[in-house]
Amino acid sequence: MADVMSMEDIHATAARLNVDLSSLDLSSIRLPPAEDFGVVSDDEDLKGEESLEFEEGFANIIVVDNLPVVPKEKFDKLEGVIRKIYSQIGVIKEDGLWMPVDPETQKTLGYCFIEYNTPQEAELAKEKTNGYKLDRSHIFAVSMFDDIEKFMKVPEEWAPPETKPYTPGENLQKWLTDEKARDQFVIRAGTDTEVLWNDARQSKAELVYKRSYWTESFVQWSPLGTYLATVHRQGAAVWGGATTFNRLMRYAHPQVKLIDFSPGERFLVTYSSHEPSNPRDTHRVVINIFDVRTGKVMRDFKGSADEFAIGGTGGVSGVSWPVFRWGGGKDDKYFARIGKNVISVYETETFTLIDKKSIKVENVVDFSWSPTDPILALFVPELGGGNQPARVSLVQIPSKEELRQKNLFSVSDCKMYWQSNGDYLAVKVDRYTKTKKSTYTGFELFRIKERDIPIEVLELENKNDKIIAFAWEPKGHRFAVIHGDNPRPDVSFYSMRSGTNTGRVSKLTTLKGKQANALYWSPAGRFIILAGLKGFNGQLEFYNVDELETMAQAEHFMATDVEWDPTGRYVVTAVTSVHEMENGFNVWSFNGKLLYRMLRDHFFQFLWRPRPPSFLSPEKEEEIAKNLKKYSKKYEAEDQDVSLLLSEQDREKRRMLKEEWDRWVSEWKRLHEEEKLERQKLRDGEASDEEEEYEAKEVEIEELLDVSEEVISFD
Repeated sequence: MADVMSMEDIHATAARLNVDLSSLDLSSIRLPPAEDFGVVSDDEDLKGEESLEFEEGFANIIVVDNLPVVPKEKFDKLEGVIRKIYSQIGVIKEDGLWMPVDPETQKTLGYCFIEYNTPQEAELAKEKTNGYKLDRSHIFAVSMFDDIEKFMKVPEEWAPPETKPYTPGENLQKWLTDEKARDQFVIRAGTDTEVLWNDARQSKAELVYKRSYWTESFVQWSPLGTYLATVHRQGAAVWGGATTFNRLMRYAHPQVKLIDFSPGERFLVTYSSHEPSNPRDTHRVVINIFDVRTGKVMRDFKGSADEFAIGGTGGVSGVSWPVFRWGGGKDDKYFARIGKNVISVYETETFTLIDKKSIKVENVVDFSWSPTDPILALFVPELGGGNQPARVSLVQIPSKEELRQKNLFSVSDCKMYWQSNGDYLAVKVDRYTKTKKSTYTGFELFRIKERDIPIEVLELENKNDKIIAFAWEPKGHRFAVIHGDNPRPDVSFYSMRSGTNTGRVSKLTTLKGKQANALYWSPAGRFIILAGLKGFNGQLEFYNVDELETMAQAEHFMATDVEWDPTGRYVVTAVTSVHEMENGFNVWSFNGKLLYRMLRDHFFQFLWRPRPPSFLSPEKEEEIAKNLKKYSKKYEAEDQDVSLLLSEQDREKRRMLKEEWDRWVSEWKRLHEEEKLERQKLRDGEASDEEEEYEAKEVEIEELLDVSEEVISFD
């Protein structure tokens, strides 16, 4: 066992050797077999009874049963047939196909073992050939060798499972009952992950839970804030609670890279991509859908990266993410993916295709769900050089009925934006001019909840303005657009209502020449931040859309992220590790007052903990809003108490500082008195320390330093 070094020693050694630890790929480090160098794994319990062995033992071997029983002279022919079938799926190792022979009859036993280079190839072979019909009498039954080993260990006699006593777990929603109505957030900096309360009244963050090496890549809250997910080489895990954050469930998926929750937190989608054995092949993708509570795999999808690379933006190895998009609402009834000329919609009762077939849509390139209803919006681009127009269609699920369709001409590109309540759909359409040398942009606005789904066309006053950003007001009827080609673009606000006419779009105002390239609405609506990130170096303008006035202007230099808290009371701006300096975050009030800031080296992530929807009815929320002054008295009194407490704390701090000063002065006086005789001696008996009692005199003293004689010759 090697000597164990503390993290301080490691950082000091790295600094001495001029090594940047943040740039190291820890995943590439391989320790010698059976050596952990004193670093105890967080997953030591994986080695216990519930061991999850992923790339050990015989995971790359399959057993193929129900083969023909043949004599020795037909052995080579049967082996050639089997090798031809299974070598198409992956690379079979040398001497990796073995068919046992009965020593008495010299006939095969009707099964064989096949060893692949990787466990992933073995899994794919099992998936593709289990149930393969060689002929009428021989249908393959394929199993993993590791499974056979488990089956062999099943005891001959059944024994009832041990009943464990029920122990109630922690209330996973307890954090919502915080007396101060605070919100939590998670940050990752360096090797540490921390969960904290945002205690804005005290102008500080209060630590809830901290753990080093909690995740190997990133963390992610579930959509309703119940779980915190972490990602590891063995798979993903979820943790929960208000203060303890115990691990609630593990999801075995080796080399997982991406995860995604369903809106109602019932399911977790995990994704991994694996290098192929043949360099000419594409990466192999594995996607699992787990039940969050039980950890059971409800459905898995496997194939080449090309099969999952259609539609969407972003992802890994050319695959768009999320591959599966969940239907609106928290019921988690439907999820869908885009394929070549199809949209495949699955339902979660059986995890199979609706009506056992996909929706055929020629050349479909994008789709999106309504946030609240089972409605799909599809986009199909122009075909045949413009002879067949582009179109946007709305399709009801599960009936697959087309609710509305809009044909669009001379289309270059199209992007869809749903309003959070599903009331409106904005389609940003980039169109070619008549000369085809340039494009201009307009909007098709669908009123989803109105009869026959009317569509309104909106064009900017200057049709040639480039659209930089678009954002709907959450739960509202307004939207904002940043547009223009100038270094300082304009920001326009629109409403889907026009005075007494609720069926007409109208412009509210245009703000000229703003240093903004991103829009961040408060989750409660009404307030918006016009942010100038990247090239604008973190310019912030806090704007009240109700009053059409600027509340504050500020700057967070080099800010990379803006995140509203789920209540819309506070907002965070952060500088992540993409910049080397000033890493950390600032916490602001909704109206632009800086409350406090925290600096962290190698700052990677900031995420507010989401809140579930309120149980209050819209009528009750409206009643509270009308009587806000009555309800706010309690909180104003609490704020006053906090202010008094802070004042008392300040007074206590000043009192302690004064006492410390007085102690220092007393000590100085004591030392001064002890040295009195020494000072008097140095002053030839003068006792006074007052300078005024002494008279300064100038005294000249002549001192002979040296005498030398020199004989000088007169010759």
